[in-house]
Amino acid sequence: MAARAEATVPAWQRGRVASWLVTTDHKRIGILYITTSLVFLVLSGLMALVMRLQLAQADADIVGPERYNELVTIHGTSMVFLVGVPILAGFANFLVPLMIGASDVAFPRLNALSYWFFLFGGSVLMLSFFADGGAADTGWTAYAPLSIQAPGNGQDLWILSLHLLTVSTVAGAVNFIVTIHNMRTRGMTWTRMPLFVWSILLFGWLIMAVMPVLSAALTMLLLDRGISIGPVDVQTDFFNPEDGGSAVLYQHAFWFFGHPEVYIIVLPAFGMISEVLPVFARKPIFGYKAIVASTVAIGFFSMLVWAHHMFTIGLPFSLQAFFMISSMVIAVPTGIKIFNWLATLWRGNLSFETPMLFALGFLSLFVIGGLTGIYLAAFPIDWQVHDSYFVVAHFHYTLLGGVVFAIFAGLFYWWPKMFGRMLDEKLGKWQFWLLFVGFNVAFMPQHFVGLEGMPRRVYTYANEEWEGYNLASTIGSWIMAIAILLFAINVLKTRASGRRVGNDPWQADTLEWYTTSPPPPHNFDDVPYVTSARPLYDLRRRLREQRGEREPA
Repeated sequence: MAARAEATVPAWQRGRVASWLVTTDHKRIGILYITTSLVFLVLSGLMALVMRLQLAQADADIVGPERYNELVTIHGTSMVFLVGVPILAGFANFLVPLMIGASDVAFPRLNALSYWFFLFGGSVLMLSFFADGGAADTGWTAYAPLSIQAPGNGQDLWILSLHLLTVSTVAGAVNFIVTIHNMRTRGMTWTRMPLFVWSILLFGWLIMAVMPVLSAALTMLLLDRGISIGPVDVQTDFFNPEDGGSAVLYQHAFWFFGHPEVYIIVLPAFGMISEVLPVFARKPIFGYKAIVASTVAIGFFSMLVWAHHMFTIGLPFSLQAFFMISSMVIAVPTGIKIFNWLATLWRGNLSFETPMLFALGFLSLFVIGGLTGIYLAAFPIDWQVHDSYFVVAHFHYTLLGGVVFAIFAGLFYWWPKMFGRMLDEKLGKWQFWLLFVGFNVAFMPQHFVGLEGMPRRVYTYANEEWEGYNLASTIGSWIMAIAILLFAINVLKTRASGRRVGNDPWQADTLEWYTTSPPPPHNFDDVPYVTSARPLYDLRRRLREQRGEREPA
């Protein structure tokens, strides 16, 4: 059947390059997403290295204030919109149909369109450095009225790129939701779905809820900046306080999107960890239903906490108290997940392969980020450290420390399924330890320099007491860069010579490991009937019973 289908494809579409350009195969699109996001990760990281060099010493003069602000803006925007969300969408593209026993996503062509919108939007953002007046320099939040008054075309291109990325993200979310609701294999009830699939379902619904709000805010911002439609000039004042607008309205609209966006990124990372830990602990996940319920609760409460980013704007005390309490309440379902992961590890037969190391690194770093988040949720504390490097440290421990470590756990875990070869374990462990040590050296000192009063988004400083902290952060950032370089070397080394593997090299439990490595275009020749959340474990157990073998210890 596959051969006949391939024969109907024009010859030019079967080339080594052209077949990727016109593909609608969810697995190839997932790999395209992941590869492109890793390229953007490298570009964003290079921007961060330049910023850290500028801040390594007091009164340094490596880049000027305008260029530094452009780097801050594009680095932050790209890490959120070009790395965090799309690389997780890439994993979802590759894995969700395999995990639920489907042959593809519900809308393959829409899926391809979502990738090309992502690539186009990311290219617009990166190329905006060459625009008239340079790239956007108002921070990744683009607060009004500064973003209204910003000269040049960089800010307009920033808005255009985010509109394109929003279309991409919403198209992908629609696909995931419909695929998960309608294409699960026989026996896969809601309580038998893999936890990663649950996380992608909430990922999709959150995107559908908040991305239109961002699009509306960006359209209003663009109109405030003024546009020309033929002979007609359009100029509005939604966010311009000088003409009756409200700059605070923009903050509400942005953060109504912005805080759920944190969980749009974090929830799939949670799902990855929930898949990796049981495999290398040789135990079923502890409290499957509790983890599912906590995922739903996090998605719900994430939409009730946005104004904790706005404690310093003069909100009434009652509103500050509400958002403080709701921000602390969301720690409860997050804590449930952490305790369930620890219970999964407890008395497990732990195997410390590279995916497990990255999963454990995620746990430790995300807990630190979560604890500092509890401090920031208390508005009297937030008043003191708002817009300081303490917030920068918290944000990076939560997103970079949490999500990037989860991403590498997922890459090392599912790489054999994607390409049929293992990544090198020795290089992987070196990468983990360099990344873990470098991350803590880079971002732990930022808590202290923030408490000493260093504001974020400053391109220079005169206080020599901050110099030691900043130098440590710069050294840590370069250690992290070496770790990322090791991953690139690992990929190149094992691309042709990596150890080949069979269907299930990890003895895992979910359906993607039932098919070949890499999977065929149609995914499965047959799919076993699903009787629990661990279908492959059930299958192995039935085979042992048929052969009269005992359960392994």
